[in-house]
Amino acid sequence: MKKIETVQEFENLTESQSRFFFMKHSLTCPISGNAFNEYQSFLNKHGEEEGYYLAVQEAKELSNHIAENFGIKHESPQAFLFIDGKPGWNASHWNITEKELDKL
Repeated sequence: MKKIETVQEFENLTESQSRFFFMKHSLTCPISGNAFNEYQSFLNKHGEEEGYYLAVQEAKELSNHIAENFGIKHESPQAFLFIDGKPGWNASHWNITEKELDKL
C-alpha cells in the first residue's frame, strides 16, 4: 500500500493503473482508523490488488480534487475501486470492511 500526496501522483496513477483501490483516511478519526485496518487487511490478503491512500489532513488538495473531478461527495473515511481511471465503486465509514472489499 502506497501513500499518495499530490494531484500529479494521483493523475499518474489513474493513467498507469487500469484497476486499483484508493482510500481517503483521516488520521484523527477512530472510525477511519477501523476502516483503514479493514482496508489494509484486505490488501495484505490480496497481493494481486494495488492499493493506495491519502491522509486527508496532509492532502486536502488531492482529496478535494477527487471529489470535484468525479462528482462524489467527500467523506472520510472513504474507499474507492478505480477501473480505467474512474470510480467503479465507493463506500464510506462503517461500510468499508474487508468482507465488502472481498466482493469486488
